[in-house]
Amino acid sequence: MLKLIIGNKAYSSWSLRGWLAVKQSGLPFEEITVPMFDEDWNKRIEGDEFAPSGGKVPVLWDDKTVIWDSLAIVEWLADKTGRARYWPEEDAARGMARSMAAEMHSSYPNLRRHCSMNVRKQFPQAELKEEVRVEVIRILELWAEARARHGSGGPYLFGNFGAVDIMFAPVVTRFATYSIPVPRFAAAYMDTILNHPWMREWIEAAQEEPWVIEQYEQAAQ
Repeated sequence: MLKLIIGNKAYSSWSLRGWLAVKQSGLPFEEITVPMFDEDWNKRIEGDEFAPSGGKVPVLWDDKTVIWDSLAIVEWLADKTGRARYWPEEDAARGMARSMAAEMHSSYPNLRRHCSMNVRKQFPQAELKEEVRVEVIRILELWAEARARHGSGGPYLFGNFGAVDIMFAPVVTRFATYSIPVPRFAAAYMDTILNHPWMREWIEAAQEEPWVIEQYEQAAQ
């Protein structure tokens, strides 16, 4: 059985991506949640299960094979269970999907820095810093283009739920947490993501977590 190590469901965006990727695989897995930055964190990340990732979550163990980094987990499971579970079959759509997933993986540092993920909170709308606003506009433009070009087959970015939706799911939660205004098409997409059964499961579990990290409990900085 697969074993997935994740951080706090309330705060860990990369853990959410890894967890959704494993859920999408349809394979059974053991889930281990470790509270981030508690008094045992430094000792824990030096252990054998964490060492390959440098102490970062998520970490996926498939028997004796270890895969860390959410996008790598997506690709490992796509190879294992069928790429159509994660990526569009048509070449142009798949090329755009890969590019969007990679951009999400490597970009938007200001959104990450100033609007930390916290699925237990919803703050009143506030003026965004310019560098954050620019990144939000870029994300909305990508969503619009994906939906217009390749989204006719369903309510997700490329029709069916897949890797790109997995990669952008924590962005959806950030937009909701910080009450970031979005156009109607984006609001509909966000509702679709937030009402996905796996997202509801994750968010409901986050409500039950006892851990609080104060730096993630603040309105947009």
